Amino acid sequence: MPLLTSVPIAALPLERFESVIGGVAYRRLLERFARGRELLDGHAMWHVSSTARGGGVAEMLVSLLAYGRGAGIDQRWEVVEGNEPFFTVTKRIHNNLHDATGDGLPLDDEAREVYESIAHGAGEELAERIVPGDVVLLHDPQTAGMIPVLKRLGVPVVWRCHVGIDTPNSITHRAWGFLRRYVQAADAYVFSRRQYVWDDLEPGKTVLIAPSIDAFSPKNQALSDGQVAGILAAAGLQEEASADDASFVRMDTSPGRVERRVEADEGRRLRPDDVVVLQVSRWDRLKDPIGVIDGFVQHVLPRSNAHLVYAGPSVDAIADDPEGKEVLEEARARFASLPRAARERVHLVTVPMSDVEENAAIVNALQRRANVVVQKSIAEGFGLTVAEAMWKARPVVASRIGGIQDQVENPRSGILVPPRDLAAYGHAVVDLVSNAELAREMGRNARGRVRDNFLGTRSLLQYIALFERLVVGEGRPAEVSEPSGYA
Repeated sequence: MPLLTSVPIAALPLERFESVIGGVAYRRLLERFARGRELLDGHAMWHVSSTARGGGVAEMLVSLLAYGRGAGIDQRWEVVEGNEPFFTVTKRIHNNLHDATGDGLPLDDEAREVYESIAHGAGEELAERIVPGDVVLLHDPQTAGMIPVLKRLGVPVVWRCHVGIDTPNSITHRAWGFLRRYVQAADAYVFSRRQYVWDDLEPGKTVLIAPSIDAFSPKNQALSDGQVAGILAAAGLQEEASADDASFVRMDTSPGRVERRVEADEGRRLRPDDVVVLQVSRWDRLKDPIGVIDGFVQHVLPRSNAHLVYAGPSVDAIADDPEGKEVLEEARARFASLPRAARERVHLVTVPMSDVEENAAIVNALQRRANVVVQKSIAEGFGLTVAEAMWKARPVVASRIGGIQDQVENPRSGILVPPRDLAAYGHAVVDLVSNAELAREMGRNARGRVRDNFLGTRSLLQYIALFERLVVGEGRPAEVSEPSGYA
């Protein structure tokens, strides 16, 4: 069976960004892409990830590669088709990189054999399609094992790590030790934050590029109040609303409409006048769904009339996360154990993934419907759901961890709380739902923060600059680059 599956990539125009980032930044973007086309000279830029749906990495690639292709760069995207043992091992690595034991099993010789059987095979498969002059960008631990195989071809290979932890320890170092032999062979390593860079990697090969969102994707595009209400009604999330306008615009600019309904554990459906506190996350213990529920029930429910919506993807659609079903069942069990009055104000929602753009439109409507958006993760590589909510001018309460700290200027564009402090999380939420003017001001500041630092155009500029240095320079980045404003 093939170990790689090709993902179709649309071609999107860069012109739509001019009105968002301004003329000076837009002209710089066009100049950089012209340079990128000249350097590649008709060759391909290959990207490899572990999934094409679910999670921030896949969502970023959908947009970034489409804009690259729209600008005349031959972008290719492959997904590793691992088996259950492979994804069990890579989930263990993922958990260890976040200081979590996961399934508690070791990263031993048996785990390495499982890992390399897929990663090396995928590398060999991709190697048959690459020609001299191509460049390769591999994403996250699932693909690191492909690096030594691809380096035999003499093409630039970059490893992009989207996960990390501010203070590494013995558990984190165990995962580093497992991956190091593969990663060190890369021409460059890209991390989201300086704190995530492994202490034994070559500084001259290390680059910092923050993740980003696409302002025009189905998840982030502007929606009218009528569209928000229509989408939520069509998805079965809100009663007493018309589903006449459940429309959105697809990535290829064609019209879309929400038709599939979510599954929900709830005492009753939302109503148009309900105050909504929302967390959107995969069903992952590191996202702390139990803590989100308990903190709301203990500290928000008694002091407000707010409702909690915890929304995650349908677990059957996320191939690289074998723990999802188990975590969802844990959340459902906690919901079922709540008193009836609490169940009236807690909503556990699984959003269908059979159409990823429809899924994104439902999440977009939920975020725009929310009065406060929460991201109470225990560990977080970056947490793009925070930037998504901020772009929609929503006040955010989030854990003071990882890349969330880079996005939120506490307390100007959001409120940061200790990740395990349920009372602090609850009190921050109550402060915002009870002070509409504070929430509006924080939301305005949040949108400006994302516009200046976390839109996809920023990442595009940095990736092209990286490959320019690899192709033209001495085979390695000249310096560590960090995101900043467009000015």
